[in-house]
Order: sequence, then C-alpha cells, then structure tokens
Amino acid sequence: MTTRAGSTYIALLHFPVYDRNRQVVATAITNLDIHDLARSARTFGLRAYYLVTPIERQRALAQRIVNHWGDEEGARAQALQTVRIAATLDEVVAAVTEESGRPTVVGTAARRREQAETVSYAALRRQTEEKKGPFLVLFGTGWGLSDEVIERCDQVLAPIPGADEYNHLSVRSAAAIILDRLFGERLTES
Repeated sequence: MTTRAGSTYIALLHFPVYDRNRQVVATAITNLDIHDLARSARTFGLRAYYLVTPIERQRALAQRIVNHWGDEEGARAQALQTVRIAATLDEVVAAVTEESGRPTVVGTAARRREQAETVSYAALRRQTEEKKGPFLVLFGTGWGLSDEVIERCDQVLAPIPGADEYNHLSVRSAAAIILDRLFGERLTES
C-alpha cells in the first residue's frame, strides 16, 4: 500500500457486543456489512478488514459470500480482497502483530466511554501520519462494543456528533464517516 492508511486495519466485531438490553451477545453477520465495509476499506486504502465472530457457521457463511463475489472481476471483487475472517479479537491482534507489529487499538462508540482515553479525529489522523506502527480500528455491531473490548483499547474515538441527541447510525455508515475523517482528502472551499 502506498497510502498513509496502508498500515491501518479495521475489524467488525460480532462478539462481545451489547444488545438493546445491555446484555453481551453475538450478532449475526450480514451481507451488507461484508460488502460495504470492504468497499470502505478498499476506498481508503486500508491494509485489511477483519470480520470477527466466534460462531463457526457464521464464519463459514462469510467465507462463502466472500468467495462467491470475490471470484468475479471488477470493483466488488477488489474490495472483497481486503476481507479476512477471524474468530476472536485476540486472533486479529495476533495476526496484525505478526504482519505489521503490535497495533494501536482504537475503539469506536456512539456515546462516550470512560474505560479508555478518548481521542479526536484530528488527533488520530495526526497519529496515523506520524506513527510508523499499525493501527487497528474496532467497530461493533448490535448496540456497540462491550466494556470488556473498550477496556482493551489504547484509545476510543470521540462519538460522531449528530444534530441532536439521536445517535444510532448503522455500523456501515459510521465506519464510512470515520474512515473519511481519518483518511479522506481534506477539501477547502473556493
């Protein structure tokens, strides 16, 4: 990779995440999450996109989807080349460490989380420009990453501010916004 995002990985965790009752659950993989996050990862030049679930049948389903659409020619197949499937966050961290060195792990959340240092988009953007080591940005499904995951993060990105207190973007939308803020071209008005 030639972009500054080339040392950044993302992971979409399906466990441990919360449900609406704040119970820790495993959520189901969706076709849209596979495709849309792969497209975002490819668009912004990320190293890889990890899809993480402990459920073997869900990993097999994800692999079938990636294989099916990844065998064709074109933009979708190029995006799906970024997808890697893992059972646990530990497996992802180990793979990234082996490939690129120990990553700075960055969590995301729709609300402020006190378990880790909060970092602004501008500050994390500067870190990715200045630091040589890899970054691993975590996204959660359901109602967000569990406290257990947040506690493992080196930093947590500030929530995406909306127009009012409502803040429940789909993970696909949130990931695209976050990746644009971190790696997108900064345009100035003329």
